[in-house]
Amino acid sequence: MTRVARTVIVKSIKLPRKVFRVFVELEGMYRNMVEQLVMYAVRNSVKSFIRLKALKYREIRNLYPQLPSHYVYTACQDASTRAKSFLRLKKLGIAKREYPEVRKVSIWLDDHLWKPDGYTFVRIATHKGWVAVELELHKQYWRYVNRGWRLASEAKMKLDKKNKQLIICLTFVKEVKEYKPKGYLTVDVNENNITILVDGVAYLFETDTTKLVLGYYYCRKRIQERYDKLYGKKSRIKRKTMRKLKERKKKNDIKWKIANIIVKTAYERGYAVVLEKLGKKPASNMIERVRDKQLRHRIFQASFKGIQKAIEEKAREYGVPIIYEPPKDTSVRCPIHNAPIIYSNGSRIGKCSKGGEPWHRDVVACWNLLLKTLRGNGSNAPSPAGHTPVDVRLVPLASNATHDPITLPKRLWARWNSLETTRTNIKRME
Repeated sequence: MTRVARTVIVKSIKLPRKVFRVFVELEGMYRNMVEQLVMYAVRNSVKSFIRLKALKYREIRNLYPQLPSHYVYTACQDASTRAKSFLRLKKLGIAKREYPEVRKVSIWLDDHLWKPDGYTFVRIATHKGWVAVELELHKQYWRYVNRGWRLASEAKMKLDKKNKQLIICLTFVKEVKEYKPKGYLTVDVNENNITILVDGVAYLFETDTTKLVLGYYYCRKRIQERYDKLYGKKSRIKRKTMRKLKERKKKNDIKWKIANIIVKTAYERGYAVVLEKLGKKPASNMIERVRDKQLRHRIFQASFKGIQKAIEEKAREYGVPIIYEPPKDTSVRCPIHNAPIIYSNGSRIGKCSKGGEPWHRDVVACWNLLLKTLRGNGSNAPSPAGHTPVDVRLVPLASNATHDPITLPKRLWARWNSLETTRTNIKRME
């Protein structure tokens, strides 16, 4: 059994002025505790929460006797985490200051400091007693509630002083058991598409990452040139304008939607997901011989590892097994004849040097990943189709004349939640 956790951010309704003032006072006291504890922990190189609590609990408790005692516990947890991170950066020589600055504060709450009251209220302990807060709930919250997830005992809270609301980070947890796979769904991640192989059919999901990356690159460049002339390089207006760009949000939207489709498709069939075993920094290895600055930037922004992590996270949620296979030669060897595939003029369509079959680069990568998994020995390619022990699986491969994938443009797959509905929609369009 694997414990899976998901964080959901909810807001409270707009609080009355007197009630909100209580939370403003609480935040001020909590911030003071964290600042004192962080300074002490960094000065004395204390990284452990238990040691920090043992050394400073009594002193902090005497300074704030009106607060519930568990706020000292959570402040020690918060401070030890900050101190540990800062000491690591200082050791690496990256830290710019002698001591860390506590800028933003989220109040850590344990099971003694907050309690759910039904599904729409929470009760929070303060220096003025317990305060009931009504929540503004959304679809994501109810999705976890209705699917059997339970609330964890920990939560975090911060204040939205402009709107007089609380922003509460709730954690839902669930125990998931990984099943034994009946088959395999292979995934090949590229810059502008992600290809999957399901039951002998390859589907190519277009992501248009190059257009997205270059579009935002030139947009940022224009903003920098314009605002540097008007306000200088360190202008606050420029930083505010840059924060309004939504490149990261759009990239996350693409990768999570594709991960959702892949994992749901594997879960419905009882399959495992097969991914390429990339290194810690795959982009750094790819650009070793690349001189073009624009291409280097595109490779770094393609987020090959990020898409795989999104698939891994979704797979944990559904109990879908993940298998990793080495990517060596997956796109340059014919799965049938174990011969090199010849590509010309940068084309993604090549021909087998022995059998002459045309192969799409991404499709052959998926087939080779599947056959590596079936053989279980990590070899580069299978034996010829007539003599391999998995030739039954190769029937659709050998009978396919072109080995072309079914191409799914982003405008189509991004609007649907599963592969089956996407395929149905394609047939209707045809």
